[in-house]
Order: sequence, then structure tokens, then C-alpha cells
Amino acid sequence: MRLTILGGGGFRVPLVYGALLRDRAGGRVTHVTLHDLDRARLAAVAHVLADQAAGVPDAPAVSVTTDLDEALRGADFVFSAIRVGGLEGRAADERVALAEGVLGQETVGAGGIAYGLRTVPVAVDIARRVARLAPDAWVINFTNPAGLVTEAMSRHLGERVIGICDSPVGLGRRVARALGVTDPARTRLDYTGLNHLGWLRGVYADDEPGRNLLPALFDDERALTSFEEGRLFGAEWLRSLGSVPNEYLHYYYFNRETVTAYREAKQTRGAFLRDQQARFYDDMADRASASGALAAWDRTRAEREATYMAENREAAGAGERAADDLESGGYEYVALALMRAIARDERATLILNVRNRGTLPLLDDAAVVEVPCRVDAAGAHPLAVSPLTGHEAGLVAAVKAVERCVLQAGESGSARAAVKAFALHPLVDSVTVARRLLDGYRSAHPGLAYLTSGVR
Repeated sequence: MRLTILGGGGFRVPLVYGALLRDRAGGRVTHVTLHDLDRARLAAVAHVLADQAAGVPDAPAVSVTTDLDEALRGADFVFSAIRVGGLEGRAADERVALAEGVLGQETVGAGGIAYGLRTVPVAVDIARRVARLAPDAWVINFTNPAGLVTEAMSRHLGERVIGICDSPVGLGRRVARALGVTDPARTRLDYTGLNHLGWLRGVYADDEPGRNLLPALFDDERALTSFEEGRLFGAEWLRSLGSVPNEYLHYYYFNRETVTAYREAKQTRGAFLRDQQARFYDDMADRASASGALAAWDRTRAEREATYMAENREAAGAGERAADDLESGGYEYVALALMRAIARDERATLILNVRNRGTLPLLDDAAVVEVPCRVDAAGAHPLAVSPLTGHEAGLVAAVKAVERCVLQAGESGSARAAVKAFALHPLVDSVTVARRLLDGYRSAHPGLAYLTSGVR
């Protein structure tokens, strides 16, 4: 099989390649094409992959290109992990939002909307090219905001684009461990919502499929505060909810505290990653060979993981991340399991971003949701989940309405739709601020000049 990685100069690519190296079954990926617009970043990542593959027999061959059409031709799978505007764009998203006193996180609130407005036109162009040049390929989308971008691409690729995220995987693993489940892989998770807006409402072990293990967790203070989400949200709030939220819901439930922590931080997350990764890529550029490249990448990755959501943990008084929480979230394994299920008909159950198809009754069939799916050679099929509670349904409906406004703006160039997206988001809630946000983002990002006063 041939795999193309868009955003192939990105920092997380070695995680995907590492998973491929460990896959020794028949019908595995034999060739990886990395595509990026930045040749220096491509060369740096190619160094890391070469170091990874040293001594591994039959390692997938790697080629690099800056030509998108060349990268897509002949692909069986396309892994999309692009970042339109780079980390400098993310840092600007944060600055503009925080200046208005609202959240600038890259997938949530004003920052997520700005990122979506930059990304949707590019993602749609990629989807159209895939449909033309590689019509039999499956697209695995990890580009943020993952649910929004997957929905934009699905309008051109239908069911052949599937979004993935590592947050539900990590959440399920941590909760299963807190419950004392010896093999988290042998559990069924009742999880539902949108990308970065979901709740875990049930955990069922294979040997007791009818018994929900999660209620027992709320009765055990020590177990409930033994993992990241328990410390982040607090035991009492989790008991009040009766579920364990995705970590990104901390931005909603503790928004004021988080915004304050972000405004008082030495630098924003985007600025930190921009500077950190610049040092890494500069180091790679100075290397004459691939020797030591993997170790340098791994040191940088460890620092990145240790500082993840640091402002939220500070706002919650949750302390440093525990050693167990520093494990990779696992999206590379989700991607591999997804490819194996489709290419080899090795059936798997994975939490994915797919078209709703009646799974959540409050949304239409084309809306992309994040739910457990059965995956086989025909693709991903959403499974039944528990109904959303009142406040869960309210948040999901509100954020999906915002996503639809972003899609309208991205596809038509309507500034009016962009303002509506900002104004309707629960973490902005001001038309006046929404208008200033759009002005600020258009000034910061020349690429948003396509947003005009009307609908072009």
C-alpha cells in the first residue's frame, strides 16, 4: 500500500512512521510520500525517519515532494495533517483573541474559528484533488479543527474521508486504568459528541458487556482523582456531570479561569511551540547525516507533551502531568488500525469523526460527529450511543451551528457568516467582539482577505 502524508514536514510524522515500522503483517504500507510546502522541514523529517528505519528490514520507503498532485497520484491512503499559516498563525490566533478577552485556543472558541476560516478553503481544494487524482483513496484527516475540516472534505469525498483524534483514545485508556481494567483494549466506550466536545458516559468490559463500570469510579475519590481529567475538572464536578468530559471541555466549564491563566502566561502555547520547533528544525538543518536525529526529535516531543495544557492545569491547580499521562495519545495507532481495517477487512471499533447518519438525532445526517464506529473494508459505520443530556445537547447544537457558519464563510467568502460564527460561539457571546475579532484576524492573516463584506 502507498500512504501519502500531507503536512509531511510536520513534527508528529515520526509517530505515524514508527507505527508503520511495527506493522509486520501482510498488505502493509510499503511506501510513504511526504508532502509539504517547506523543503527544509521535509528534509528534517526525512532525517528522523531514516534514523528510525536504520536496521529495520523492509522499512517502508520514503519519498518527499512539494508537488501536491504528484503526492496524491497512486495513493491508497492520504493522511492529512496540514497547518495553514504554520505555528506563527496559531500564535497570532491566540494574540488576537486574548486581546479581546476571549479564548484563542487552536480548536476551541475564537482561535478555532480563525483556524477553520484559514483551513477550510485549503482542505476543500485538497478534497477536490483527491477526488480527481486518487478517487479510490481513503483520506484520514488529522488537520484541526478535525471535525470541522472532516465535514468540509466530506462534502466532496463523502464517506471516504474519516477524521481521527487522540483525545478520546487517551481518555478511555486513563479511565479504564483508574477502574482497574487490566486490558483497556478489551473495553467498550460509550462516548459521544463532536471533536474536542465529547463525553465518556460508560465503560463496559468484554467479560461483563451489560454492566457500566463508570458509576463505580464516581464513588472512589482516590481513583477519580488519579488521572488527568479527574484532577483537571475536580471530583465534585465530574460527579455532578455523571460523565467524564473530553479534556477540551475544560475551556468551557472553566473558561474565565483559563483565559486569565492564558493572559498571564509568559507566552502562549502557539508561541512556545513555534519557538521550540524552530530550534528543532534549525538543529536538523545543521546535521550532515541522520545519525542522532531521532533522539533529538524525541527530546523535543517529550518537552512538548510535558507542557501540554499547562495553563489549564495551572488554573485548576492540577499540578504537573503524571508519567502515565505523558504517553503519546495514540492517534498514530488509530490511523494504523483504521487503515488495516479498511485495507485488510480487519474489523475494529474506533472512536472516529464521521457523518452522523442518525446517530445523534438532534443533528442532520451529514453533520460530522465523534462517536464509536465499527470499521471494515466498506469504511466506518457509527454505532449507537446513549442520548445526549440536556446541557450536552445544547453545547453540541450550538457548536455545530458555529461550524456550519465557518463552512459557509469558507466556501462562499462571506464575512457576514464569519462574524456570525464568532458571535454565536458560547465562548465569545458578543456581536461587537465578533466584528472586532474578524477585523483583527484579517489584519493578522493576509489569507483571510477572501472574506468580503457580502457573499461573493
